[in-house]
Amino acid sequence: EVYFKNLTKQKQKEVMEKNGNSHKLRVCVATCNRADYSKLAPIMFGIKAEPQFFELDVVVLGSHLIDDYGNTYRMIEQDDFDIHTRLHTIVRGEDEAAMVESVGLALVKLPDVLNRLKPDIMIVHGDRFDALALATSAALMNIRILHIEGGEVSGTIDDSIRHAITKLAHYHVCCTRSAEQHLIAMCEDHDRILLAGCPSYDKLLSAKNKDYMSIIRMWLGEDVKTRDYIVALQHPVTTDIKHSIKMFELTLDALISFNKRTLVLFPNVDAGYKEMVRVMRKKGIEHHPNFRAVKHVPFDQFIQLVAHAGCMIGNSSCGVREVGAFGTPVINLGTRQTGRETGENVLHVRDADTQDKILHALQLQFGKQYPCSKIYGDGNAVPRILKFLKSIDLKEPLQKKFCFPPVKDNISQDIDHILETQSALAVDLGGTNLRVAIVSMKGEIVKKYTQLNPKTYEDRLELILKMCVEAASEAVNVNCRILGVGISTGGRVNPREGIVLHSTKLIQEWSSVDLRTPVSDALHLPVWVDNDGNCAALAERKFGHGKGIENFVTLITGTGIGGGIVHQHELIHGSSFCAAELGHIVVSLDGPECLCGSQGCIEAYASGIALQREAKKLHDDDLLLVEGMSVKKEETVSAAHLIQAAKLGNTKAESILRTAGTALGLGVVNILHTVNPSLVILSGVLANHYVNAVKDVINRQALSSAKTVDVVVSNLADPALLGAASLVLDYTTRRIY
Repeated sequence: EVYFKNLTKQKQKEVMEKNGNSHKLRVCVATCNRADYSKLAPIMFGIKAEPQFFELDVVVLGSHLIDDYGNTYRMIEQDDFDIHTRLHTIVRGEDEAAMVESVGLALVKLPDVLNRLKPDIMIVHGDRFDALALATSAALMNIRILHIEGGEVSGTIDDSIRHAITKLAHYHVCCTRSAEQHLIAMCEDHDRILLAGCPSYDKLLSAKNKDYMSIIRMWLGEDVKTRDYIVALQHPVTTDIKHSIKMFELTLDALISFNKRTLVLFPNVDAGYKEMVRVMRKKGIEHHPNFRAVKHVPFDQFIQLVAHAGCMIGNSSCGVREVGAFGTPVINLGTRQTGRETGENVLHVRDADTQDKILHALQLQFGKQYPCSKIYGDGNAVPRILKFLKSIDLKEPLQKKFCFPPVKDNISQDIDHILETQSALAVDLGGTNLRVAIVSMKGEIVKKYTQLNPKTYEDRLELILKMCVEAASEAVNVNCRILGVGISTGGRVNPREGIVLHSTKLIQEWSSVDLRTPVSDALHLPVWVDNDGNCAALAERKFGHGKGIENFVTLITGTGIGGGIVHQHELIHGSSFCAAELGHIVVSLDGPECLCGSQGCIEAYASGIALQREAKKLHDDDLLLVEGMSVKKEETVSAAHLIQAAKLGNTKAESILRTAGTALGLGVVNILHTVNPSLVILSGVLANHYVNAVKDVINRQALSSAKTVDVVVSNLADPALLGAASLVLDYTTRRIY
C-alpha cells in the first residue's frame, strides 16, 4: 500500500511520455495448467479491460493441451481470450526424465514464438517446470519478466524452481509480507517488488454469494448437502515419488473407510502422476458410489465446491492458500507444502504413513467451520498489479541489479579474519641471535623462537631448518596457514636466487650460501631471502610509517647501520644487489676505520659497535663513569653505558654521541640529495637518540628543497621479522607484483 500511495497520476503520465504516448505495453501472459490460469485469469481480464494501456498476447502450453487433463485451454477460450499460440510441450512419461524433456522441448519451441510476438514484458506464474522454461527463454532473449508468487516456500523441487525464476525475473508480485521479505533476502531490488496479494483472491472473496447448490449437485449428485462432502486433490512429490504414491494409496483407503461423498481431482502432470492414476483405478475410485473422479473443474465452480465442503484433503497449494479464504477445514498431507504460510483451518499430517492417522485427521476436521483467512490477499491484487505494470519504464536498463546486504560482522564471514589466518614464517639472522616467528597478515607475531646464532655454516643451517620445522608444526595448533618463508640476513643478497653473496664480519662463514634450496626442500614451501636493511624497509611499507608512501628511506641504527630505499613504491636492489648500503656512506675522509675496510663510514661513527668502541676508550681512561654510574668487573662496557653517561652529564660521552648523530645526519643529507625521499624512518635501538640530531643537521646542511622531508622514528618492534614476513605475504597474496 505504501508503494501505491507514492504512485501518482503524474508519475504514470511521465512513464507514458517516456515510453512514447503512442506505445502500449505489450504483455505476454503464458499459462501452463489449470492451476496457474486461476491466478493469471484475473490479471488477464484487467489487462484486457484497459486497451488504451496494454496489448495482450496469450500463449498456452503444457497440460492445458492434454486430453487426459480435459483440454483445459477451452476454458481460456470460453473466457473470450484469443489464444495467439498453442505449444505442445509435454513429453509423456512416468519419471523425472519426462519433466526434463518437457522443459527442453519448451525451450526449443519458445524462441520462435517470442521472436514473433516481441512482447515488452512476459508474465510468468509460480513454480512449475513449464514456467522455468518460459522464464529462461524470456531472460535469454532480453524480455522483461514479471514473476507472480515469488518468495514463497514449500517442500519440494518447486522451491528450487520458484527461486530460480526469481533470479531470472526483473519484477516481482508477491502475496504475503513474508514472501516479500524472502525476496529482499534473496537480494532482489525492493523497488521492483510489489506486495499485491494473490490475484485469485479477487474472485474468491466475492464468490460465496453466488448460486452454489446447482454446482455441488452437478459434480457430486443431487442428494449431497453443504458441509457434507470432501474435496481431494493430491499430487506426486517429485523428490520422493514412491513415498507420495504410497501416501495417496493410504489416503484413498482412509476416504473409503470414512464413507463420505468425495470429489477426487486427477493429479497434475509431474513425474509419478500415471502411477497415481493407476492407484485410483486399482481402488475402483471411478466407479465407487461415494466418489466422483474428474480431470478438471472450472475455477469458478471449483471455488464454490471448496467453499462449501466439509473438508479438503491432499497436498495441493490450493488447500493451504485459497481455501483459507472460506474457513473450510483442510488436511495437508506430507511435505509438499512445508513452509507455506497457513491459517488455523489447516491441519498438517507430515508423516501420513498409516491409514489410521489420515482417518483420525478426517474425524478431527470434517464439518468444522474456521474463521476466514486473508493471509494471501484482500481482494485488490489486480488493480495493484495493473498500476505496477503502468509504472514500468521500458527505457530503464534491462540488466537487473541485485541488492546485496552488507557483510555481517561475523568471524566466519569476515575477510579480515580469513587474511589473518594466512601467515608467514619469518627468519631473522642477526649478528648475535637467530630468530624465527609466525607472523599473521596483520603483522601480529603469533609465536617467536630465539636461539644464539651458531658460529659455523653447518650448525647455523641445521638450526635454521630445525627452528622452521618446529614453527611450521606449531602453526597448525595456532590456526595459521603458512604461505611461505621469508629470511632476513645481514650482508649482500641476491633475492632472485635466494643466495647470500657475502656477509659482514658479524656473521662468519656466510658467503655464497644458497638459503632458498635447503629451506624450501625441508618445508615444501616457497622461500624469499633479502638483506636485513631491505627487509626493514619492506616492514615499514606494509605495516609502518611507509604504508602508502611512494618514496621513503629506512635507516637501521643497531649493531651496524643499514637500510633500504623504496622508490615509486618499489624496493631498490641495484645492479649488483648493493643498493642502500647506507651504513657505508662516507662522511669523513680521515674518519675511524669501518668493518668494511674503509674509513669515515656512517657505521664507523654511529653504529652500536662504534659507540661501544668509544665507550671502552673512555672507560679505559677512567673518563666514562660519573656519579650514579657503575660497571661491574665482569660486565662488558657497551653503547648503553655511553648513553647513560651522556644523560648524567658526562661531556665526553655527550661529544661522542653528538659526533655520531652529526655523522648520521650528514649521511641522511647525502641520501636526500641523491634519491629525494619524502620520508626518512629511523629504526633500531639507537633511533630515539639520533632523531633530533639528524633533524638539526638537515636544517643546517640540506638544500632548501630537501628540508621539507619528514624524519620519524619507527613504531615497529621487530622490523627485521616483519620485513621477512612481508616478503612472503606481499607476493603470495598478490598484493604487490
